[in-house]
Amino acid sequence: MNANEQGLRQIGTRPPRPDGVDKVTGRARYGADYTLPGMVWGRVLRSPHAHARILGIDASAALALPGVLAVVTAEDFLAEPKGDVASGEAEIESGDLSRNVMAREKALYHGHAVAAVAATTPRIAAAALAAIRVDYEALPAVLDIDAAMAPDAPLLHADMFTRGVDPEPRAASNVAAITTLQRGDLDAGFAAAEVVVEGTWCSPMAHQGYIEPQACLACVGPGGEVELWCSTQGPFMVRSSVALLLGLDVADVRVIPTEIGGGFGGKTTVYIEPIAVALSRKCGRPVKMQLSREEVFRATGPASASRVWVRIGARSDGTITAMDARLEYDAGAFRGSPFIPGAMSIFACYDVPNQRAVALDVVTNKPKVAAYRAPGAPQAILASECALNELAARLGIDPIELRLRNAVREGSRTIYGAAFETIGLVECLEQARRHPHYAAALQANQGRGVAAGFWFNAGLQSSAAVHLTENGKLLLEEGSPDIGGSRAAMALIAAETLGMPYASVKPAVVDTSGIGYTDLTGGSRTTYATGYAVIEACRDLIAKLCARAALEWGIDAARVSWRDGAARHPDAPGTTLDIVALARLAARTGGPLSGYGSVNLKHVAPAFAVDIADVEVDPETGASRVVRFTAIQDAGRAIHPDFVEGQMQGGAAQGIGWALNEEYRFDARGVLENPGFLDYRMPVASDLPMIDTVIVEVPHPGHPLGVRGVGEAPICAPMAAVTSALNQAAGTSIRALPLTPSRVLAAIGARG
Repeated sequence: MNANEQGLRQIGTRPPRPDGVDKVTGRARYGADYTLPGMVWGRVLRSPHAHARILGIDASAALALPGVLAVVTAEDFLAEPKGDVASGEAEIESGDLSRNVMAREKALYHGHAVAAVAATTPRIAAAALAAIRVDYEALPAVLDIDAAMAPDAPLLHADMFTRGVDPEPRAASNVAAITTLQRGDLDAGFAAAEVVVEGTWCSPMAHQGYIEPQACLACVGPGGEVELWCSTQGPFMVRSSVALLLGLDVADVRVIPTEIGGGFGGKTTVYIEPIAVALSRKCGRPVKMQLSREEVFRATGPASASRVWVRIGARSDGTITAMDARLEYDAGAFRGSPFIPGAMSIFACYDVPNQRAVALDVVTNKPKVAAYRAPGAPQAILASECALNELAARLGIDPIELRLRNAVREGSRTIYGAAFETIGLVECLEQARRHPHYAAALQANQGRGVAAGFWFNAGLQSSAAVHLTENGKLLLEEGSPDIGGSRAAMALIAAETLGMPYASVKPAVVDTSGIGYTDLTGGSRTTYATGYAVIEACRDLIAKLCARAALEWGIDAARVSWRDGAARHPDAPGTTLDIVALARLAARTGGPLSGYGSVNLKHVAPAFAVDIADVEVDPETGASRVVRFTAIQDAGRAIHPDFVEGQMQGGAAQGIGWALNEEYRFDARGVLENPGFLDYRMPVASDLPMIDTVIVEVPHPGHPLGVRGVGEAPICAPMAAVTSALNQAAGTSIRALPLTPSRVLAAIGARG
């Protein structure tokens, strides 16, 4: 049932986005568009080694150059900051964050920042970098999971001891942590199985693909107060990180989020922002910094590479009796890969009594990984869903039917202990089975794959405020940067709650001094949590409007009701005061009218997705293309269906690229060989089919509008669906991505 059938007037419609005109005409201002009088330029000196001890840094020659105003190194940042990092989806500890922003004892990846300069022009800044002398002791680099876990592996961190091991290890290791999730009796489960499949699937490091490089402008005043403009998914995260690394009070740091040209999790941490503030503090001038595309690839966080082994056992009727997995994630230079979300999500779609997931967090001499849409889940689900398709083929059962027989439902318990409330996986699977795509005939050299995906969808903290203008329009303020159309969603939610036209709501993303604390835009939490805060703010305003109407009517405010944008008199049907009239009366009834809402949502809002992919393979060249793709997802409630469909299509496009083409390629010295979009092959429109979408709406019971969030689930299943389809088309069993023509052709040749 759609939103309009539920009596909702604004929710479920498709109005234009408030920021659309500015963005298509070039008026929108992104991180690199800001300037200030007296501004100077910051640039970063980066390590030429993937692993090297830093013996000394001599910046005297650089500082002697005319126009060079400041140099900073690790000594300008706290080595062991006291406090937690508000890092959102990508875990990192405060000391590691400091060392990732600026290398201290060692450079741990090629491109690791070791110093930075501020100069009056970019040309002078570049000359200053060349004048800095760094004395390195080169060390052997550890470049993959196998090398990192070898008994004689060089250690990245001499003080890193594997967490989660009992007894505690006595020797340091490149395995940062191990976690085990388990329920039931695995031995009994596999003993009851009549068919068992197992295998290992590998996925590479991949870039999030945001178009706008990181950029910022920092200004430190004479009293130490900081103003910082930056492209970020979380201005409050930037505020806390900058304050933490530089020993500042968060109240003295004001972060102004600019328009953001994509993030997908890649802008949920800091790289240059603390450096720009440190340089500005040192030279007394505003400092602008912006990364080149090459720097983005070499020195910011990609998604983890992974190696996932899966074993699944089932009875001949398709009842799955046991599921087992070992997940190994490449964290890059510092601990904090998404290994725990991977373990939590790998079997989340299936109600199987006997499950285990052992996950490892492994460090290597590559950039510290960052979040990328549903961090950890796509790599895990690649393995579990491909294995499930192999199991369906072995059993001779339709792959959707196999999933339906084992799908989680309301009350099903997860491997991590939680029980699901109302969820929509079964509805998504049924939609997939009924979809014309699933019954369509395949052509020669084509294969079809299906896969299911899952993401938690976090709640966390959000704040919102609404202010009624004197002519009855609504100014809506919130603290979540708008990546995927959230301004429009917030305006729709406010208009629905208050009963006013969408066009009368003017949404704005404000800075950290203008709104209460708000966690970052990520984890599919924005429409869910910030939308909830907007509802609370509007309810607060409604209570005040009813009180103003009661004052006019001389009655008790508790007797006044609000419906369709107006206060209604309890004793005189038809007697109303609408929102415009109440706005005009504000000055004489008590003054300005505003509402405020803040939430800290502990509940998650799980979302499920099912994808169908058709892939065609040229057996002579190994080249492949996705010829048809259908994405089906439970959105809970589609606030703005256009943007829900856009999220689904975008996730599919990214998953297809990760499956077929995308990977970070390092040489034997740990130098990235494809640091740009020319050599890092992302799909463009001509590489993709029209991606069909089906929105399923099973309202989440923990939200007034039933919202679940839609940003993460779309990327969870495409890799598995495409991989299964390609292997079916080519008659191969490739389990390492990407599925490049050379890899596919080699597998076809090996087939005989």
